[in-house]
Amino acid sequence: MTTTQPAHTPLGSLPPREHLRLGQIDTVLDVVIPVYNEESDLEPCVRRLHDHLSRTFPYGFRITVADNASTDRTPEISASLDETIDEVTAVRLEEKGRGRALRTVWSLSDAPVLAYMDVDLSTDLNALLPLVAPLISGHSDLAIGSRLARSSRVVRGPKREFISRSYNLILRGSLAARFSDAQCGFKAVRGDVAERLLPMVEDSGWFFDTEMLVLAERAGLRIHEVPVDWVDDPDSTVHIVRTATEDLKGVWRVGRALATGALPLDRLARPFGDDPRDRELTGVPRGLARQIMGFCVVGALSTLLYLGLYSLFRLGVGPQPANAAALLLSAVGNTAANRRLTFGVRGRERVVRHQAQGLVVFGIGLALTSGSLAALDAAAGDPAHGTEMAVLVAANLAATLLRFLLFRAWVFTDRERDREQGRERQRERKGGDGGDGRDGGDGRGGVQDRHTAVPDHPAAVREHPGPVREHPGPVREHPAPVPGRHTPVRNLPTPAPDVQHPTAAPHHPGRSPR
Repeated sequence: MTTTQPAHTPLGSLPPREHLRLGQIDTVLDVVIPVYNEESDLEPCVRRLHDHLSRTFPYGFRITVADNASTDRTPEISASLDETIDEVTAVRLEEKGRGRALRTVWSLSDAPVLAYMDVDLSTDLNALLPLVAPLISGHSDLAIGSRLARSSRVVRGPKREFISRSYNLILRGSLAARFSDAQCGFKAVRGDVAERLLPMVEDSGWFFDTEMLVLAERAGLRIHEVPVDWVDDPDSTVHIVRTATEDLKGVWRVGRALATGALPLDRLARPFGDDPRDRELTGVPRGLARQIMGFCVVGALSTLLYLGLYSLFRLGVGPQPANAAALLLSAVGNTAANRRLTFGVRGRERVVRHQAQGLVVFGIGLALTSGSLAALDAAAGDPAHGTEMAVLVAANLAATLLRFLLFRAWVFTDRERDREQGRERQRERKGGDGGDGRDGGDGRGGVQDRHTAVPDHPAAVREHPGPVREHPGPVREHPAPVPGRHTPVRNLPTPAPDVQHPTAAPHHPGRSPR
């Protein structure tokens, strides 16, 4: 039976979610188990997982053992499992890193649903089908097991409990993450989403899946959470301090990239489905609640900046010049912050025009606050400094409300953003006319552009994700045999960082996984 993949889509957006056509797909699920020196746990884990999937999973599946440069008998054991169990495939990588292993195997796999779990099987396997079911149905884009959900049952020591909860609080406070558990080794992603998402993820270690979740959530993808039963592995080889340090570095790097708009998250955008209730209505403002919240935060910070500058300038000049200078400086910062954070306008296009319009809004605010000061001076003669500050705060609140209305209706209008997005889509379509109208002009589906942002992306990522794949299993190359055993393990060396053009995996005959 042939395996039919969804049609490749242009880089501008992802297609609407839809249920997988399961009757046309041999291997629906590819479960990756990344291992490093796990000779004692590997075989019992794989056999237990294989038995569970054979009994409970209603579709074709594959188990891929990703060996991260192990130095013990792990390669030999994984090769033996590959040889004796049809649904098991062994992959050998010459460098360590869980993220590197997942990126490599997921990029090679043609299964429409990709998952991974830790070799210790700390998570109850009964959660596996609920984990991937929303991805198969098309309801969600990613799925994660959560040990922090109310209905989860977890057995672990207080130190790991404290570290896990503290880490997730850091993610919520610094990156505004809304998912509950970033570190649970029990996750899944749709193949079409992984094809776009993996090139944006830089980390190759333990922070890999956290970065993947943060980017997916910021792009508006749907993340499904499954409460799990989880028992801590007391023999875990994870170095807590080193891992925590690397995670904090990753949080800083991702936060900076998100703040500067360096990531093309629009490539992960999902359009609404076919439900008529999801269609856009004319005349209805979009994102009003989020814009009001963002504007209030920016306004509060701008007000504090304004009051500080006014107090500073008031030491040397009169109230009117101090008010004008403080309002001018805070208005420039306020316009820039609202442009990026509140109304989501990125890039430098029209930035001068927006600042000019912002200065007009500033002039209106200046008239309100200056008029308030003049009225106070006329009424009280020589008012106290505290009275001046109180009047200015009230006038600033009125100016703030007017500023939001003018920003939304005149400066950063939905119509202007729609025109900019339309021009961007036209540029993408013009760049994709060279092949079948769906790629980047060179007939390769825009692959080169997708991979330039990731220095560590494996060279074996398939280049032409055509609609029909006759051999759903990853290609296996047979190295020199281990004495006394067959060793059909693939060796996948990590490419040099300057590789820009991924090459298609060679076509070799091999048995179908299921």
